[in-house]
Amino acid sequence: MTNKLANWQATAFNQSEDSSNQIHSDEMAKTYGFKGGLVPGVTVSAYLIHPAIEAWGTDWLKHGAAKVVVEKPLYDGYDFTVDVTDADETSYQATLTDQAGTRNATGTMRLNRTAAAPPTMRGDVPLAKNQPIANANREEMEKLQALGMKALQVRWNENNNMATYLKNRQTMPDLHNTAGAGYANAAFMLSLSNWVLAGNAYMNPWIHLQTESQNYAIVENNTELHVECDIRDLFEKKGHQFVDLNVDVYALKTAQPVMTTMLRAIYQLRPAV
Repeated sequence: MTNKLANWQATAFNQSEDSSNQIHSDEMAKTYGFKGGLVPGVTVSAYLIHPAIEAWGTDWLKHGAAKVVVEKPLYDGYDFTVDVTDADETSYQATLTDQAGTRNATGTMRLNRTAAAPPTMRGDVPLAKNQPIANANREEMEKLQALGMKALQVRWNENNNMATYLKNRQTMPDLHNTAGAGYANAAFMLSLSNWVLAGNAYMNPWIHLQTESQNYAIVENNTELHVECDIRDLFEKKGHQFVDLNVDVYALKTAQPVMTTMLRAIYQLRPAV
């Protein structure tokens, strides 16, 4: 499948209003000076990746590499445009701008058929359901960096709130539409980096800022995934505490790598004014 890369427009959808990360709720977000609950950064990322799905199809799911930076909040119900520039047969730049004229995010997407060799599953111990976890502060994050983190195991299917990045599921691309191929979409796949971090350290609120990801394989419907991670860097800037987290995703049954990503997030915001 190879179609022409094209701009597109849609309406932002916040699938995570009830998330344990209350930055996606109006009440908490307004406390920190935002207009309302933030549309998840992974959803914004999926909007920038959407032209790649439409143009490159399964080739993207097997070989796609993306760097996406979320610059400003995008709000539920806002219309937005993704403008594609510098496009050729294997790459493009994209900018997401909302109805208020705010540049919310930018990204670089490319087909990377010569990606570095994928990682090998370590077999990290999985997180237990409802296990107690420490509050995310610098001391606890340094412990996780030194001692290692537990893995997340999750199944991809249509019941996940990230099974769609559009309010009307029927308008999802055929490859990601559960009435069609039902392959895992970028909002879900990039969410794995959020969930494995949140499973190891309690953060509320916190903000997803950027990802650099590489796809290795299609994730088919009902695939159970094993997600391993390790902290690469911790730093402070303007009163916020940041983490860079390396995340490797595998099909649990076969140990086949399906995606790697490097997440940057603010795990502890400076106090609200």
